[in-house]
Amino acid sequence: MKSIYAIIAICFFALGFVAPASAQMPGMRQAPQLRGLFNPIVGAGAQYQVQRGPNDANKMTVEVDVVGKEPAGGKDGYWLEMTAATNMGEMVMKMLTVPDGPNISFQKMILQMNGGPAMEMPSQMARTGQQSEPVDIRDKADDLGTESVKVPAGTFSAHHYRMKDSSGDFWLSEQVSPYGLVKGDGKDFNVVLLKTVTGATDKITGTPVPFNPALLMQNRGAGRTQPQPQQ
Repeated sequence: MKSIYAIIAICFFALGFVAPASAQMPGMRQAPQLRGLFNPIVGAGAQYQVQRGPNDANKMTVEVDVVGKEPAGGKDGYWLEMTAATNMGEMVMKMLTVPDGPNISFQKMILQMNGGPAMEMPSQMARTGQQSEPVDIRDKADDLGTESVKVPAGTFSAHHYRMKDSSGDFWLSEQVSPYGLVKGDGKDFNVVLLKTVTGATDKITGTPVPFNPALLMQNRGAGRTQPQPQQ
């Protein structure tokens, strides 16, 4: 069972969430943690080129969309769906995400790998992937004012924030959902907006079944692809 938890942790690690140290395997491409300001709009999303470290081989494309909304614990919950081509193949992860001040929590999680069966994870596995840092960076950054920022998705008027711990700079715009992130640049990461998404729909196919470790192990490497850097 420990190996199964490690695979779930790697899923979060690859898709831009912080995972336990046990999941940080050599050669694993990690997307920098997606942060900014949480601005979920159903049907909207964003696609990013993300890079960890200076090596172009560590570039990957991650798309995050808001595909639904439902009540959760007396609050509005939003279904956030993240898609990426990872070292284990194509991965789609859908999470019922509940805003809580500058943080978010995951109430439900559905994972589909390489077109295999969609599986709903036990609640304790969803908690494995909680972000270790607040999603909203504004309380921990200095606002350097508004700047015009040109990225592959277009030109945006964005607020430039510099982290007080000198870990990086972020450019945020309320035009971009769900994280407001247009560009991020730090000592060991780079994130750039490739395109904004409208009319986003659920990429999870089939009716989710309860978590099955054997199915997860069977599909984790099927159809494995190597993500190509965006030009």
